[in-house]
Amino acid sequence: MKTFLFFLFSLCILSGYAQSTNYTIASYEEEGTKAPNTHYIGEAWLHHLVSADKDLSYNITKATFKANSTLDWHHHDSPQVLIVVEGEGYYQERGKEPIRMKEGDVIQCPKDTEHWHASSKEHDVTYLAIYGGTQPTTWTEVLSREYYNQVAETLKEK
Repeated sequence: MKTFLFFLFSLCILSGYAQSTNYTIASYEEEGTKAPNTHYIGEAWLHHLVSADKDLSYNITKATFKANSTLDWHHHDSPQVLIVVEGEGYYQERGKEPIRMKEGDVIQCPKDTEHWHASSKEHDVTYLAIYGGTQPTTWTEVLSREYYNQVAETLKEK
């Protein structure tokens, strides 16, 4: 009986040291919610996978832009990394030539660098955006449909 009581007492003490089975899990597979059409033309879906808080200094958002959708010029107060996980799109930093981004590309944009990124005319694009969480995005200029079409035509041949 003493052995049984000692065993039971030991289990009670050790259970306090057991790992918790409560995890914070978000599914990458979910499409997310349709974004309000304020700084883009077309259709975009956002899924906030990780949000900055007092212990975590960055956000990770999955963004899907349907084909022929644009995103306005903007910048962030931290660097931003885009990891293209599906499809094709366009990316441009102010003062540089636009590029076609495609699945597998990892693009790093320095902090306070004005840029835009969007789907291509022909394809949806899905990317993970990793960026600091201290300040919201600063929107600077509307990306006109005319400019977007010009970029699409230029990059069509590349």
